[in-house]
Amino acid sequence: MSLLERLQKDWFLICLIIAIVLARLQPDIGAKNGPLHPEISVSYLAVSTIFFNSGLSLRTEELANVLLHVRLHVFVQTFTLCFFPASIWLFIQLLYFLPLDPWLLQGLQIVACMPPPVSSAVILTKSVGGNEAAAIFNSAFGSFLGIAVTPMLLLLFIGSSPNVPFSSIFIQLFLTVVIPLLVGQVVRRCVLDYLERRRPPFGTISSCILLLIIYTTFCDTFSHPDSSLAPQSLLVITIIVLLIQVTFLLLVFFISTRKSARFSPEDTVAMMFCSTHKSLTLGIPMLKIVFANHPRLSLISVPLLVYHPMQILLGGLLVGSVQRWMQSRQKAKVSMMSLSKEECNQATDV
Repeated sequence: MSLLERLQKDWFLICLIIAIVLARLQPDIGAKNGPLHPEISVSYLAVSTIFFNSGLSLRTEELANVLLHVRLHVFVQTFTLCFFPASIWLFIQLLYFLPLDPWLLQGLQIVACMPPPVSSAVILTKSVGGNEAAAIFNSAFGSFLGIAVTPMLLLLFIGSSPNVPFSSIFIQLFLTVVIPLLVGQVVRRCVLDYLERRRPPFGTISSCILLLIIYTTFCDTFSHPDSSLAPQSLLVITIIVLLIQVTFLLLVFFISTRKSARFSPEDTVAMMFCSTHKSLTLGIPMLKIVFANHPRLSLISVPLLVYHPMQILLGGLLVGSVQRWMQSRQKAKVSMMSLSKEECNQATDV
């Protein structure tokens, strides 16, 4: 394989590294209230573009059929909003024996109670070629569900019941998820012949948007270093977050690929990302409400601020490997079907 072919194959990983390096060199450009204004360009414009792009590329029947995939939806929402926070609570009981700041551990529990995000899981699923319709439904439904469920989980696990700004969060989700998706579907009907003839690079567009999200996320992270946090504590919490994400990704992978589970490879991809990702959009406002004027708010926020870029970075690194696995499973399935058909023809001839 030539150097040019290698660069074309791994362009996303290369751009991912460049985005992080640029964010580290000049974080103020993409940080909140910086020249790029990610609080608008990413939170609204980029997320809206993602779902408009999805509405434009998805067949209407795929979106309709995914509503009937109840087993997948139940698994994702149960894993995210029940199994995840309960498992982290048990894990934290063991971590209390380590010399870690207890406020960091409380922040880790808050991360576990968060719903899935509305963008990163969808983009990664689309980049790999997984069940994008399932990712869209579970990301959107999980976010709406989290508005009501997350406060109850916080009350259960940390004893705090925030006054969540339901209306503002609901309006933001509706404007950035539901409306762009519906508009994309309407536009698709008008330009269907063009789309089928030209086949625009929807996956590449989503990957580029993901790079923008990664860049601005790391800009915001690098521009707000927490001086009260010891470097060794930051390192430990980063390692813990990475271990949690890898463990849960593998767990979802093994559960969903069992023969008895009867999930397709495309379903597995959507389940992996939707079940393990957590929302920063809902998390930060809740932290500011629950711990308003709290002297340890910066420490409590660290796990979520680490978890968010880590899930995007890890997902981006896994895109190539997961894509190759999914394609190999698809080829194996096609080969099995061809073999079975050939055996049937031979039996008929006999």
